[in-house]
Amino acid sequence: MDWDEAKFEHRGLWVPVLTVLLLGACQARPIPDSSPLLQFGGQVRQRYLYTDDVQETEAHLEIRADGTVVGVARQSPESLLELKALKPGVIQILGVKTSRFLCQGPDGRLYGSLHFNPEACSFRELLLEDGYNVYQSEAFGFPLRLPPSSSSNRDPATRGPSRFLPLPGLPPAPPKHPGILAPEPPDVGSSDPLSMVGPSYSRSPSYTS
Repeated sequence: MDWDEAKFEHRGLWVPVLTVLLLGACQARPIPDSSPLLQFGGQVRQRYLYTDDVQETEAHLEIRADGTVVGVARQSPESLLELKALKPGVIQILGVKTSRFLCQGPDGRLYGSLHFNPEACSFRELLLEDGYNVYQSEAFGFPLRLPPSSSSNRDPATRGPSRFLPLPGLPPAPPKHPGILAPEPPDVGSSDPLSMVGPSYSRSPSYTS
């Protein structure tokens, strides 16, 4: 074997090595947070949570400034909520206007807190086929349900889950710009009726009365 043949065989040994390296570099890898169906990675949505259960009045979940959670018939600034994903299938719910987190105590009652408590303020989100969602306390397992308007059956742990329809929050209204004022009619009695000379900042004593 002469030198040229040995050199050719030495170069040929690099072909399978380079092939393995290129295949490893080009191997397809999953992109994290690439699917909108996987609700995690800091995904944030602004929604109104609307419920229309048969046994309850149609209402939107509202977090008030004093921390109470109620249902209101119409959308309001206090019912606009920010839903942020914490991990797959688990979210936090924040009142946009009141800056209070929706939380649930060990007894199943809802309240709004200025401070986020991972145990009390984390909810599992289950998407239903009809577009409605069901939310459940991750720590205590109680379903998220609006408090009843009547005094009867106030134990939320003994009642079934409530379906909520997340309605998109309306985009902020564009700022109002003052309208353009219509030009004043020309002064036909002036020596410059079309204002071509420009405003005069000095007044001749001849025009003073």
